[in-house]
Amino acid sequence: ENDGLRRWLINQTGVIGTTQRAVVEMIASYGMAVGAEVFETCVWIGRFIEHLPGDTELVKRQPVKLHHCHSPRATDANVRQALVDRFAKGVRNHGKGTKAEPGWFYGFNADVWQAAALAVYAADQLTTLTTTTATATTSPTETN
Repeated sequence: ENDGLRRWLINQTGVIGTTQRAVVEMIASYGMAVGAEVFETCVWIGRFIEHLPGDTELVKRQPVKLHHCHSPRATDANVRQALVDRFAKGVRNHGKGTKAEPGWFYGFNADVWQAAALAVYAADQLTTLTTTTATATTSPTETN
């Protein structure tokens, strides 16, 4: 999977070359022993970043959990529910729907939920930054 994504990024040079910003989840240490899989993930993060155009922002999971759940103790299940509440409230099967009637989160499983949470976090941060910048650069006479 990882090598396939890396090859895809390499082949997208002209297509995503105009991208201004990329956001990648970064590993965080919480003092616990970790296995080889975590170190392998760190290597893959670096390999992906090599092929991303523009600025790459590394975001740990903690700010994403705080953004969606307003709690540093939130679990992946809490983050998933926050996404469902925001984008598919009241839709059966946690917004996944069915093959015949796909919902907002159709096809989501495992790490896809966390990737979506990161993407929504990044989009919300960009929207906040854009709104704040636009407000700060607009003179009082332009707002009337």
